[in-house]
Amino acid sequence: MFARLMLATALLATPAFAQTQNQTAQDGPPKRVRSILLYGQESCPKPANPDEIVVCSNAGESPYRIPKRFRDQPKEDAPSTSWSRRMEVVEDFNRAGMPNSCSAVGSGGQTGCTRQMLQQWYQDKLDREAKASRVP
Repeated sequence: MFARLMLATALLATPAFAQTQNQTAQDGPPKRVRSILLYGQESCPKPANPDEIVVCSNAGESPYRIPKRFRDQPKEDAPSTSWSRRMEVVEDFNRAGMPNSCSAVGSGGQTGCTRQMLQQWYQDKLDREAKASRVP
């Protein structure tokens, strides 16, 4: 009697034990995950097998279209800039290398330092002469 009870319990417990083992095996990570970008009216494909997960995302109208946030930006390129502004930018950039600029950049930069020194000396001389002529 006791043996029959044990045998019946074992037979009833076997399918439940196998089912719990099968569930724990499926609880692990999937064998394959596919991420797919969809454009326009494309539909998400079905998984090839039960161990595969397909993740779909709508990426907009077309893979070749510029997103709306980047469209209609104000133009700052050369053709949309006035000629006077372009010349100002070029002169500002080249001023450091121009002759008489007192700069270490460019072939004529050193001439400006001597020129500035001579202008300062001459202004000091004029100031001294004006001061001497005012004193009675």
